[in-house]
Amino acid sequence: MTTQQRWTLLAAVLGSSIVFLDGTIVNVALPRLGQELPATIVSQLEGQTYVVSGYLAVLAALLVLAGALADFHGRRRIFAIGLVGFGVSSLLCGLAPTLDLLVLFRVLQGATGALLVPGSLSIITATFEGEARGRAFGIWAAATSATTALGPVVGGILVDEVSWRSAFLINIPLVAIGLFATIRHMPESRDDEASGHFDWLGAVVAVVAVGGLAFGAIRGQDREWQDPIAFVALGLGAAALVAFPILMTRRRHPLVPLRLFRSRGFTVINLSTLLIYGALYVVLSFQAIFLQGTLGYTPLASGLANLPVSILLTLLSTRVGTLAARVGARAFLVVGPVLMAAAQLWLARIPATSEAWAARMDAASLIPPPDAIIDVILPMTVFGVGIALVVAPLTATLMGSIPVRNAGLGSAINNAVSRVGTPIVSAIIFIAVSGSFYSTLADRIPGLDPSSADVRQQVQPLNTPRGDVSAEMATAVREASTDAYHVSAFVAAGLLLGGAAVNLLGLTPSDGRSRRDDEPATEPATDPAGP
Repeated sequence: MTTQQRWTLLAAVLGSSIVFLDGTIVNVALPRLGQELPATIVSQLEGQTYVVSGYLAVLAALLVLAGALADFHGRRRIFAIGLVGFGVSSLLCGLAPTLDLLVLFRVLQGATGALLVPGSLSIITATFEGEARGRAFGIWAAATSATTALGPVVGGILVDEVSWRSAFLINIPLVAIGLFATIRHMPESRDDEASGHFDWLGAVVAVVAVGGLAFGAIRGQDREWQDPIAFVALGLGAAALVAFPILMTRRRHPLVPLRLFRSRGFTVINLSTLLIYGALYVVLSFQAIFLQGTLGYTPLASGLANLPVSILLTLLSTRVGTLAARVGARAFLVVGPVLMAAAQLWLARIPATSEAWAARMDAASLIPPPDAIIDVILPMTVFGVGIALVVAPLTATLMGSIPVRNAGLGSAINNAVSRVGTPIVSAIIFIAVSGSFYSTLADRIPGLDPSSADVRQQVQPLNTPRGDVSAEMATAVREASTDAYHVSAFVAAGLLLGGAAVNLLGLTPSDGRSRRDDEPATEPATDPAGP
């Protein structure tokens, strides 16, 4: 690896890591900033919700546009603009005097973050070749996974020891390093066949499609599907999504050339991404609520229970990426999801009587009880091995399935699939979890009306009851929440097995494998941009 490649890889890793980091680190700061910042336009609860959902929805909405702009105008140029914008918006967030302005600055942060995520992968694709590319994808996967997992830990320390504002200001030095590496060492690359016309109409429709679906799903779940705005957003997004491919066939210079989807590998990987990452989100979100709200784990214990996943991702991703580039990715993309599904089936046997782990910052309590080891830590270790087999090979196969000149757009489409599909899948599973919870609760407590507003305000799936409840009710809620969590685990396992099946049937053993310069391509669709 040359000096230029090392600095380029560092910039790409930092650029994507700060975006993923801000998706998790800010969650820890929400209660504190809600207490300290005044709000005038939005309520405290709505403002805190928009600080997270506004960032994620805008980030998702602009991904496809950002990827197309990077290929069209130059990946280095767009990436540098994204870094500057993310740094400025992070500074504004850290200095925000009101909650209303913080929401506005978070939207700006999401918009500039969209310039970084697809750009990082397309830059790696354009800079590295052969097995070195697979190794670079492994390093990228390990670094971004580690920063994402460490976000809540770092955020907790910063909020407790410094200020909630430091959760945003920590981005500034990271942006500075990334910008130095980008300007001084990163080579420029772009789509050399791009015409002089950019499809802004297609960009607007793509933004409405992705943004509407993402915002509608996020808001709907936040409001427990009682808010008509969520359904309006979903309707607009779905209509735009249906119209988008029709529009692309009629544009002379389409934003997304539909010939990209002639690549079997590209289509298969996007479908498996929808299934696997949808399941992954369910695992990480519902499990954290269940461990703390139902079983009584402390926040620290809940984080430690998932630590095997972060460690294994960090340790194995680079090696797995290198090996997949040498022998092909299909085996990894089948075995990995199967192991993740097996872990979910293991978690689906957790009993309501499983002992809580009350870990705190003292040596004695950091030792997990036997129930925590058997019921949570061991299956999450298996899950960690599985996901470590997936991330780098999936990324390498995706980026190898399309021409390098479309790398930014291809990466953006895959990211959009992940970020739109994830909240939609999660929302559907949340409905199943809620249905299971209230149905079980009604069976446990004869005469209870689960549709009552008073009941739903006092008890919610996977959470500790609010206020004083009888011992009978507390036991029933714990059992109903455990049954509901089992439902989510079974559904997640099904999604993961579906992803494994898609990869097994849709990929060839050589997909994701780096070719020698003198080796002919085995799949004509590797360059779907042909005649």
